[in-house]
Amino acid sequence: MNTILIIFIIWGQLIYSQDSSDYSLEKVADGFNFIEGPVLKDGKILFSDIPENTIFQFEEGKGVTEYYKPSGNSNGLAINSEGELIMAQHGKRRVAKISKAGNEILLAERYDGRLLNSPNDMTIHSDGSIFFTDPPYGIKSEQEELGFYGIYKLTPSGDLYLLDKSLNRPNGIALSPDESKLYVSDSRAQKIFVWDIIDNKTIGNKSLLIEMEGKGSADGFKVNKSGTIYATGPEGIWVINEDGSIKTIIKVPGQNTNCNWGNSEQTILFVTSAKALYKITKLKD
Repeated sequence: MNTILIIFIIWGQLIYSQDSSDYSLEKVADGFNFIEGPVLKDGKILFSDIPENTIFQFEEGKGVTEYYKPSGNSNGLAINSEGELIMAQHGKRRVAKISKAGNEILLAERYDGRLLNSPNDMTIHSDGSIFFTDPPYGIKSEQEELGFYGIYKLTPSGDLYLLDKSLNRPNGIALSPDESKLYVSDSRAQKIFVWDIIDNKTIGNKSLLIEMEGKGSADGFKVNKSGTIYATGPEGIWVINEDGSIKTIIKVPGQNTNCNWGNSEQTILFVTSAKALYKITKLKD
């Protein structure tokens, strides 16, 4: 793949751009502390700045504005079928939502009577269930109450099921297009695993999808409509087939943390990269 790297100045701001026959990469905003969890809502990209306790909003042509603060040191974000924003809140150690009226509503905070660690990332099933990961990144070791780091399912009726606790640092999470499989990354191990969804509260047949190499972690990712996985990892976005083989790696500067679609056609992918927000366009499957 022939790639051209371009660095140019617009209005005194340094912008990074990378172009190839398959995609183009552009830095659209920077100067953040540590950003995560991008999600598309009403044509705008929302994302968390965890240390700043703020959810920001990026809109084409208008730049970045503050969307919600304090955010509970939110990390992963998602939108439910009602258009409400769901937040994995590091600081508050819970999953919550912002109602249409603007109220923050608790969804899950405890398992078996004990506080969750630090909910990290999530994906929402078509039936409204929220699958989320719970590593300890937002707390100190002495604050842990569970003694493990879980993968959970929260049903629309409020039932919380522990699906798995075998990973060292469960992090990114996504469903296959037909919702028959669940993918989760183990960030420290630089691996992505896949399970079959057995029934309403059980996953099984765990297998290793891919082990990444290089300096960095396996973090957040998304699966497109045809089943291709776009995963943040060492050096950028790893584009992975359903069988775990690598299509390509789109190099993105910085510590890549998560990504999400910027349009319904899934031809635009926004990437949070710790201190900057990038946009990849003209993705080819």
